[in-house]
Order: sequence, then structure tokens, then C-alpha cells
Amino acid sequence: MLKVSGEAFAGDAGYGIDGDIVGSIAQTIADARSRFDVSIAVVVGGGNIWRGLSGAGAGMDRAQADYMGMLATVINGLALQEFLERLNVPTRVQTAIEMQEIAEPYIRRRAIRHLEKDRVVIFAGGTGNPFFTTDTAAALRANEIDAEVLLKGTHSGIDGIYTADPKLDSTATKLDSVTYLDVLSKNLRAMDATATTLCMDNELPIVLFDLMGGDNVNRILAGESVGTIVAG
Repeated sequence: MLKVSGEAFAGDAGYGIDGDIVGSIAQTIADARSRFDVSIAVVVGGGNIWRGLSGAGAGMDRAQADYMGMLATVINGLALQEFLERLNVPTRVQTAIEMQEIAEPYIRRRAIRHLEKDRVVIFAGGTGNPFFTTDTAAALRANEIDAEVLLKGTHSGIDGIYTADPKLDSTATKLDSVTYLDVLSKNLRAMDATATTLCMDNELPIVLFDLMGGDNVNRILAGESVGTIVAG
């Protein structure tokens, strides 16, 4: 399972969809499929278009703001599908909120069947419920489809988990590996607490890495030490 943040889609602009960036992410997925015998599913965020927490912070009803964020993830999912299919990668978008004219509704067994047929499945719409992040959606879907690992791709040069925010603290050091409990107790901000707990309960390892950093996905699949591993 690959988790891609919405902000990554925006590139340097910080808002909207940068076609070059989405094309690069699609190429990364296509390369991984061609080099390794793996099935790939993707969960996309929507922060490049709308963030529910930002809307709630501005006085909007939190549930309403979150539903708007879920719709933003569908836009990103459709964009990624377009670029993948330009590379002749068969792709299906499934949404937690039904919108049958543009995507399939999320059905677990159908998603697994698509993966068995060597299609990339993009999960959009978050969990379909407000108050949950797309990190939690990624952890949930990864466990539902029995994924072996959850790869959380970061952007803006962050290449793993640090002891503090490396952009604010020059003494922050990168951690090659960390336990779920350390992430939770030390508030290391790898993923939100709900997502981390869900992975811990189901012993699903997480790799947090720089998605935009060259050949990192292929290096991880080849067994190299990239980013930070969250496990046991």
C-alpha cells in the first residue's frame, strides 16, 4: 500500500495539481510494477485542494469540512488514474463515498480481485467518515486487502522520522527504525495516532520515506534501508 499526500500533488505551487509531479508519481508506480512481482494499491490525500481541519479552524462544521476534503481526494485519485493509464497501467479508482459515474464504490473483495488481475487500485474518499485522516484510511485499507507493508511517501525533502522537526530544530536526528509505541508516546508525527495504532494492532509495518527522492520505492522493494521503518 502506497500512501501519497495531497500536498505532494501540488509541487512547489503548494496548491492545485502539478501535472509533472503526478506524472512522476505515476512513473514511479509503473516502474515498481515492471521491476517487481508486486500488487500496488494507493491511498491519496486531498490537502492540495482542501483540508478539513483548516475549514474547521475557520469556523466550519468539522464534519462538513471533512466531507469536502474527501471529495478533494477523489479529484487527485482521478488525476493519478489518468497519468497511470497513459503509461498503460490498468487502474481502478474506488471511492468510500459512492459516485458511480466516475468511480467504483469501495468493495473489499472487488478491490482484491482487481489486484489479483494486476491492476493498480486507487482508494479515494478517505474512510467515508468525517474525523478520520487519509493516513487512517491508508492503514484501514492496507489491513483490509492484507497488504504486506504500508509505504507512506512524504515530500518537501523529509526523508524519514526525526527526533524533532528538522525544519525547526537543527539538532534533530533521523531514526532508521522506531517502534509503534515510541511513535505514539513521543508524538513523533509519522502518522496520526489512529493510523499508527491500527497498524500496531495488526502488525503492519510502516515505511516513511521521501517519495520524490529518486528511485526510493524500488530501493525499498529491493530490500534496501530507506527512510524510517515503524514496526514491533
